[in-house]
Amino acid sequence: MKKIFMLLFVLIAFVEVQAQTSIFSNLLEKHVTNEGVVDYAAFKADEAQLDTYLTYLENTNSDKSWSENQQKAFWINAYNAYTIKLILENYPLNSIMDIKKEGKTAWKFPFAKVGGKTYTLDQIEHDILRKKYFDPRIHVGVNCASISCPKILNKAFTASNVDAALETLMKEFINDSSRNKLGKKKVQISSIFDWFKADFTKNGSVIDYLNKYADTEINPKAKVSYLKYDWRLNSK
Repeated sequence: MKKIFMLLFVLIAFVEVQAQTSIFSNLLEKHVTNEGVVDYAAFKADEAQLDTYLTYLENTNSDKSWSENQQKAFWINAYNAYTIKLILENYPLNSIMDIKKEGKTAWKFPFAKVGGKTYTLDQIEHDILRKKYFDPRIHVGVNCASISCPKILNKAFTASNVDAALETLMKEFINDSSRNKLGKKKVQISSIFDWFKADFTKNGSVIDYLNKYADTEINPKAKVSYLKYDWRLNSK
């Protein structure tokens, strides 16, 4: 009988996760283009629905019984949902860099409530996602609401789609000539590969990592430089 109750509890929890994630996914599908451009003005009109999802996050812990993919999807969604909320609270604005609280940037002040605790965006990204999962594709999953960021996915991450979605996003990002300029003998790449170099060089060089996804085969000794980051809002 105890096992039956446990199975029912897990099933109910799973259904709740799916239902709440669908709310966020529907909002993304409605307000984000396939190219990752966000209509924040229209999103603002649906802010109450976003708040419903944030209330769910506030009252939900990523359970140890969840798969790694489910936990990863949960935390990436949390990061992105709270980033969007922060933009909406300050909209209209030119850049997320314009948001400051008590002298702290958007990533440094605690406001993201998950599982009864309050986090900064940096804590979600660096102390949870990067530290726990050791997956460099995290950097194309979490979104900084800026033009030079990898595009935000126009649907929520789930346990079933997160691996394939991150793989697709990384390939699209690396081959996006507006964000990375790849040649056989010279590459000009996103500053993300510089700021988080340690994440991309665990099994080789940065070029080795690029070559996993690049349509152009890059010479291992190619010259590497980093592009200036465009922090303007990723909006229409």
